[in-house]
Amino acid sequence: MARKLKYDIPGPDWRVEVEEAREKGWPALFDAPALPLVVEIGFGRGEFLTYLAGEAPNQAFVGIEYSEKRVLKLARRLARSELRNVRLLGVSAQEATARTIPDASVSCFWINFPDPWPKKRHFKRRLIAPAFARELVRCLRPGGILEVATDHRGYAGWIDEVLNGTPGLENLNAPQPWRASPEAGRMATAYELEWRALGHPFHFFRHRRRP
Repeated sequence: MARKLKYDIPGPDWRVEVEEAREKGWPALFDAPALPLVVEIGFGRGEFLTYLAGEAPNQAFVGIEYSEKRVLKLARRLARSELRNVRLLGVSAQEATARTIPDASVSCFWINFPDPWPKKRHFKRRLIAPAFARELVRCLRPGGILEVATDHRGYAGWIDEVLNGTPGLENLNAPQPWRASPEAGRMATAYELEWRALGHPFHFFRHRRRP
């Protein structure tokens, strides 16, 4: 029998509405005007986002996730934790960036294992696409980092083509398109560990907005 989803928040509720973010701005929502943003798009179970936030308590972290259930579950976990530097948005990545993130305000974007939509007729649904890549560049500070990971070979080639074709981005793994293993110190998500045990290949992209 499936567990009943709990909706109460046993402590501070760090969820943010789009209009609230637009009206108040992230500096006010974090009560920290000088902090650059670190944004994870599609945080899933949330373990990677909370790890990052715990390792850098003086940085501001925004988690974006379309699944209302996942946002609620992470909000409940955060409410029981001592973390105060995380805010959550329960909307699509495209809406979140376009409507809530100002120009040149993000120091790092993390996108871990987005849905590859492997069937050709579904390619238009892929998150990493030219228009969205340009939007990420707009949001990044000069010198800001875009980190993307996938375990899908076909999607890796697609991502490489999109990012290399996006003005303002430079590949920090050059002359290789990606790394087959993560950089030292990078936390592995639960899904990543499962896929690694199954022998899936990994592709870690690291691009920077040109200064």
